[in-house]
Amino acid sequence: MLDDRDRRILDLLQANAEMAVNDIADVVALSASACSRRITRLREEGYIARSVALLDRKKMGLPTTVFVIVRTGKHEAGWLDQFHAAVSAIPEIVEVHRLTGNFDYILKLVLPNVEHYDVIYRRLVGRIELFDMSAYISMETVKLATGVPTNYVD
Repeated sequence: MLDDRDRRILDLLQANAEMAVNDIADVVALSASACSRRITRLREEGYIARSVALLDRKKMGLPTTVFVIVRTGKHEAGWLDQFHAAVSAIPEIVEVHRLTGNFDYILKLVLPNVEHYDVIYRRLVGRIELFDMSAYISMETVKLATGVPTNYVD
């Protein structure tokens, strides 16, 4: 069970995982040792899955985002395993979601430029049979949140 301090700690860590425990403790009105114990408990209970560094995509040479809608005619376990292996083997594919409705999957790709999409397309279709793929180039990122709301957990 989380209280308001736990939620605030999680909000602060989502915004900056490198924030000093003393600074977090000041914000949530706890001693540094009590705050540290709470953070340890939140990790142990799985509320904090991991801490990561978010890289600047432009500086990394990957300013282009392409979303790919995939339809497949196959849904058996063997094909699904192949598909999971295929998308996992391509680092430019940074997210894959299975969908309801008319399409089966949406993939998020980060690329150096639009032309590089063809390289990824060829690598993917060389590994797995797909019925249809449609690419959509992101023109602008309107919102990019790395954290999740903390007000839904009890």
